[in-house]
Amino acid sequence: MNALKNSVQLIGYLGNDPEIVNLDSGIKLAKFTIATSDSYKNAQGDKVEDTQWHNIVAWGKTAALVESYLIKGKQVAVEGKLMHRSYETKEGEKRYITEIKCNEVLMLGK
Repeated sequence: MNALKNSVQLIGYLGNDPEIVNLDSGIKLAKFTIATSDSYKNAQGDKVEDTQWHNIVAWGKTAALVESYLIKGKQVAVEGKLMHRSYETKEGEKRYITEIKCNEVLMLGK
């Protein structure tokens, strides 16, 4: 059961081309978002589509794979863990972000 602790698996579509950052240390970072959708019927019987956007970060070899093969609109499966962090803007405002640290990415579709 330890493998299930803080494990996230999602299948969705890239919202934009990945943002690639090459750090001074030589490590590559890829940031991208994916959209997942679900639908349900509300109390009036109308179909409602609910889309959620997820921030994904990938490091190292996974980031290199993302850079080489992923583009906006591509369907992917990602596996990773949920991370929460905060930072302060230049204006001194505290911001919070939730993202998925991607361990594996699988390209789906054509």
